[in-house]
Formats: sequence, C-alpha cells, structure tokens
Amino acid sequence: MTHQHSTSILSERKCNNNGKSTLLPTLPLRLWTIILMMAVGHVGGHARLFSIERDSVPLFNGFSVSFDIAGPVIRALGDYGEMEGALRLNLHDQYFPVVEVGYGSAEHDDEVTGLYYKTQAPYFRIGCDLNLLKNKHAPNRLYGGIRYAFTSYKVDMRSQVFADPVWGWDTGFEIYGEKCSQHWLELVIGLDAKIWGPLHAGWSVRYKRRISHNDPSMGNTWYVPGYGKYGDTRIGANFNVIIDI
Repeated sequence: MTHQHSTSILSERKCNNNGKSTLLPTLPLRLWTIILMMAVGHVGGHARLFSIERDSVPLFNGFSVSFDIAGPVIRALGDYGEMEGALRLNLHDQYFPVVEVGYGSAEHDDEVTGLYYKTQAPYFRIGCDLNLLKNKHAPNRLYGGIRYAFTSYKVDMRSQVFADPVWGWDTGFEIYGEKCSQHWLELVIGLDAKIWGPLHAGWSVRYKRRISHNDPSMGNTWYVPGYGKYGDTRIGANFNVIIDI
C-alpha cells in the first residue's frame, strides 16, 4: 500500500475523445542527476556499476518473498488501499529482478460533490533493483530500481440526482462495471534491514509516472488499483516484511 500525493512535472500529453491519454514522461534534470550520482558515485575508489564481482558467492543466490503490511491497515481505516506481495530473485547480492502482485480496492462517497465511486482489481509490476552499497554482501541493503506496472479494472460511479436550475432536467448519472486500464512506471529507492536469520524489514519510496490510461466515460477515475488517487504523478511508500529463501 502506498501513501499518495500529486506532484507537478512537465509532460507531453496525447488525448482523444474516448478518455484515453498517453503521457510521454520527461523527468526533471535534477532528479536524473540525483539518481545517476547514487548509482555511479565512488566510495574509496571507482565502482563499476554493472559488473559482477568475482568472489565465492554464486550468481544465483536464492530468492525472497515479501508482503506489504501497511496496505491492509490503511484500507481498513480509509476509503482505499491495497494488499501486495512480491517475489524477488537474488543475483550475486547485486541485482534483484522482482515481480509484484497486489489487489487494490476503493469505495468513496463524496458528500461535497455527491459523487460515489467504487472499484476493485488486481495489479502487476515487474522490474529490477540494484544494490547500491559498496559491500554487496552486507546483511543490510540500500537499493534503487525501476518498475513497469499495469492494471485493468472496472468502476461503478454515480452522482446525486437533482434538477438543472435552467432547463429543469435531471443531471444525475450512473455507470456500472465500466472497463478502465492504466500503465505506469516507477522509480524506487529503498532499504532492507536484517532483523533475524532470513527475516528482513524493508522500506521503499516510489515516484510513479503514468504513461497511458483509459478512464470511464463520465469523468476521471478517483482511484487506480496499485497506483493511487487520480493524477499524472504520485509519490508512494511501502513497508514490507521480507523472508530470504
């Protein structure tokens, strides 16, 4: 589960009349500079970022499963939230290909606007993390990574029925089970801390950038499973329990 808020960023947008939009992301130069410095900065010598260290540790060094423990709590206390788990391979304690699968849901009734919104659907992410520490085999890890994410979901939306003050007709609407979808990218920075034996606790912060979406015919999607509230960009955070296997 992630805590969300909107951020402003320049982008190019392509739209059509069916509510479909494609965003061509252009991240700020400062953000790319920070990421590059974290990835290629040297500590006590020049580091070769994408080379595999030659030592006794095998290339395939196991895998881990993880579960987000904040999401169900947030969902129980609020209008939306997710349950999420991940499978991550360990390649020489340096590279961590990962698949994340979750299930997001929301039910929101806005007393101010009179709009009601409901959805629930699975979502999927695939990507890879890179261990940024000089000592790759340390029990704790600082990592950066990238994800591609997708969800296909259905929404129920309705508004309160009231008469137009000029023409007198009803202005309310209802839609049920309308199909929507969204694709987005995520930049991830996180920390895994060893607790005991194979048990780790993990924190991560994610910058999410929507790249394409298909919204319902009657307006914007209030919540997208796995992404959060509607918007071109989001910032999210996860707290995971991780078990090395």
